[in-house]
Amino acid sequence: MNADPLTDFSRLCVHTITTKGWDLEEAAEHYAKAGVSGITVWRQWLEGRDPLKAGESIRAAGLKIVSLCRGGFYPAVEEKSRLDAIQDNKRAIEDAAALGAPLVVLVCGAVPEQSLTESRKQITDGIAATLPLAESLGIKLAIEPLHPMYADDRSAINSLASANDVCDKLNHPLVGIAYDVYHLWWDPDLEEQTQRTVESNRLFAYHVCDWMTPTTDLLNDRGLMGEGCIDLRGIRAMVEKNGFSGMIEVEIFSNRWWEKPTPNFLDSILQAYLQHT
Repeated sequence: MNADPLTDFSRLCVHTITTKGWDLEEAAEHYAKAGVSGITVWRQWLEGRDPLKAGESIRAAGLKIVSLCRGGFYPAVEEKSRLDAIQDNKRAIEDAAALGAPLVVLVCGAVPEQSLTESRKQITDGIAATLPLAESLGIKLAIEPLHPMYADDRSAINSLASANDVCDKLNHPLVGIAYDVYHLWWDPDLEEQTQRTVESNRLFAYHVCDWMTPTTDLLNDRGLMGEGCIDLRGIRAMVEKNGFSGMIEVEIFSNRWWEKPTPNFLDSILQAYLQHT
């Protein structure tokens, strides 16, 4: 029997950063009780915890662990900083394996003191340096292209095309893309690059929220689905037309929503997912 589309949360995943006020146990409990199917764990939720036990607890609650977020931030002017970043990404891969997450999401990084071209080279080299460990543990690495407004200090990968280009250079089945509509909705080449991504079997994750107008904070003013101007249904149709059938992950950074009572926010997420995603 097919699931009722009006109550089907079988593909719904929520990031722990979205419900920022809950610790990991609270998030897992509330997500499962609401009918959410998956969870993406942010690394700060693992601080001071054994990731193996955390993973067991999450699965016991009935949730699928979709990914660990985040690794990356490879570029730096100083070589020592680049080497430190590689070591940190190796720890993220090890934590993902212990947690039982199949994927680490990479926010790749940038530094304003050097060119984007150099930062992209350092990103490619950094991912390559972590690939042997990822391969030994069976962990996928998903490059998340960020909106160009973050090109100065958060990511030198600012379009789906640039993420695909890095994937082409690395040419490894464990390297793919985390596709976040907040960062990609504006791109006039989105349909072509989406087809390129999916046909290459590298669409590893799909994140949703909405773009507020006006945006009052470059990082922490993302909207609940349906509050903004992103064509969420159109983009979902585009990725699914090209063969994507994975989890749909709600990732919202919002000072406005974080101030609201979290149980009410989760209820709003469920309704927005059904109505606008």
